[in-house]
Amino acid sequence: MDRAELADRLRREGVPDALYEIPGIHSVPVQLDAYYVLRPEADAWLVVLRQRGEDSVMASFGTEAEACRHLYDTIGRVPPPVPGGAERIARLLADTDEIQRQAQEDYDRAPYHSGDDLMPRDDDGPHGA
Repeated sequence: MDRAELADRLRREGVPDALYEIPGIHSVPVQLDAYYVLRPEADAWLVVLRQRGEDSVMASFGTEAEACRHLYDTIGRVPPPVPGGAERIARLLADTDEIQRQAQEDYDRAPYHSGDDLMPRDDDGPHGA
């Protein structure tokens, strides 16, 4: 199996696109905190786990076919996605402006958010006398 066949097989089996990246074949549409990357190097094929922008090499192989098989087997052990999860992500992405607006309003209404004094003073609270 090569990279293109791997991507096709993962798509057919419903593996979420956000769980893997195959350079030149499949990009991660929404970057999660962690996802797998199949990465060709000069003398090896690497299966990498990218977590919060940091790469950890999970395995190294001499051939593309071996690396593809390992990645396929690894992703096959990932639990299936939560039903409706993709729709929830799509709604969240569509509503990012509204979410940011609401967060700013919540912040503006919050007590003690003036720039230089974020903590209540003794005379500000109900226990001060």
